Amino acid sequence: MRANSWLRNPLSAAFAAAAFSAALSLAPTADAALKEGSQAPDFTTTAALGGASFTFKLSEALKKGPVVLYFFPAAFTPGCTVEAHEFAEATADFTKLGATLIGVTAGNVERVAEFSKVECRDKFAVAADPGAKIAAQYQSTLPMRPGWSDRTSYVIAPSGKILLTYSDLSPNKHVEKTLAAVQAWKSGAK
Repeated sequence: MRANSWLRNPLSAAFAAAAFSAALSLAPTADAALKEGSQAPDFTTTAALGGASFTFKLSEALKKGPVVLYFFPAAFTPGCTVEAHEFAEATADFTKLGATLIGVTAGNVERVAEFSKVECRDKFAVAADPGAKIAAQYQSTLPMRPGWSDRTSYVIAPSGKILLTYSDLSPNKHVEKTLAAVQAWKSGAK
């Protein structure tokens, strides 16, 4: 039996995600995430898609269209697994709008390639952020867990301007908020 097999039971996974989010919400949260209208810091990192490693460079991805960059605390934790599933289900919607999707985590970095296959379902890339260096550039670190990234989503326009900043330890609305921001950008509203 695999250590994370309890995640296969939706009720157990939902309960665990709620408990994890509730526990984290009792601690202070960072309100210093980069603001909408700010310029997104460029970064280069090793990412994985379907378990295969590649180099991801934000400025290169922005040449193709907007980028949805979401930080999550740690691979294979309950809330992060729920969020990965939701982003996987919505990947085709982001792709139709010309957006690139990438998740970044500072937690359980040694398992990112596996997470990209199992929980991201080979749909989008995830990257390891050892020491939360990228998360620090985006002011998206967990104050109560140094070295881990916060759950913060950004939508970045091809110009590098941040169109949306959304921070919430609950994974529930990140896909909804980022997809709406990409749709608004596509329609010319942002």
